[in-house]
Parts: sequence; structure tokens; C-alpha cells
Amino acid sequence: MKIFKTKIEGLLIIEPQVFRDERGFFMETYNKEKYENIGILDDFMQDNLSKSAKGVLRGLHFQKNPYAQGKLVQVIKGSVLDVAVDIRKKSKTFGEWVSVELSEKNKKQFWLPAGFAHGFISLENDTIFNYKCTNVYNPKSEGAILWNDKKINIDWQLEKYNIKDPIVSNKDKENVTFEELDYYF
Repeated sequence: MKIFKTKIEGLLIIEPQVFRDERGFFMETYNKEKYENIGILDDFMQDNLSKSAKGVLRGLHFQKNPYAQGKLVQVIKGSVLDVAVDIRKKSKTFGEWVSVELSEKNKKQFWLPAGFAHGFISLENDTIFNYKCTNVYNPKSEGAILWNDKKINIDWQLEKYNIKDPIVSNKDKENVTFEELDYYF
């Protein structure tokens, strides 16, 4: 597999090795030993799967301690623009973000350790997204930042992907701004 570091320490883009032939393909989506060798030492506790229509925007979510989660994410079908925002108060990249296109075609994975808010926008109908999490979900530990926060200023590339108005849940429309955030790692 190939590993690509991003501009933010801890965030990794992973390209697993894919074996293709006339029957299709085979790939390892996780191998504890190999992922430990690249620095992902966390144990995974929960897997989640979501399905989204084109234009659905989910996020920016995180779990507070003691239920903070690292996430290894990938797209099974379709494509997304995936985003991570650094909410580690003492980090030199605090408040900065990284995005990566994940798709069933490129088979990339994105590793986000605890300390990041996470979100994505679906670029195709029937996109299936997989989250491998290092801790279990706890509703009392939930945190979220407004997806279109002016201070963070994420470029969701809506024009590029021909999305006029993202489809955002009522719950995510009420997320706090970055300046209103009262929890940091």
C-alpha cells in the first residue's frame, strides 16, 4: 500500500494494493500489522455504513472524550469529498482542514485520528461510505461544527461537482460555529 501524509500531522491518505483481473478485484481493507507499521496503533471498536444521495452533506462531527474516535474511512460505492478539520487546540494546524476525494474507483482510505471533526459530501447517488472507528458511538459525547462555518472556510467544491444546494440534516444545520465551539482536544 502507498501512504501519503497531508499538510496536517496525523492525517493520512492510504492507497491499498488492489489486485485486478478479468473476474474483478481483491484488496485488503484492513490488516492490523500493516496499519500498525504505518503508525495506526489504535484498536477498532465499531464499523458504520451510510448510504447517501448526490449532494448529501454529513458533518462536521466528532466524539468527545472518553468516547473520542479515530476513523479509517473509505467509499464502497460512488464517491465523496471527505473533509477533516483539526480541533486539537495545541496543534500548529488548529482550525485548518484537509479534503480528499474518496471513491469506489480510486479505493483510497482516509485516516483521521481522534482530534478531528469529520464530514463529507456525496458526489453520486447511492454512495456507500464505510467508517471504521476506534471507539463506540455515544450520543452524550457527540460534538459538531457547522459545515459552512466562515472561519474554517472549507471549499466543498460544489460548483466543480455540480451541486447547487447541499442536502443537510436539520440537526447538522444547527451545529455550532468554530468560534462557538466549547470543546477541543
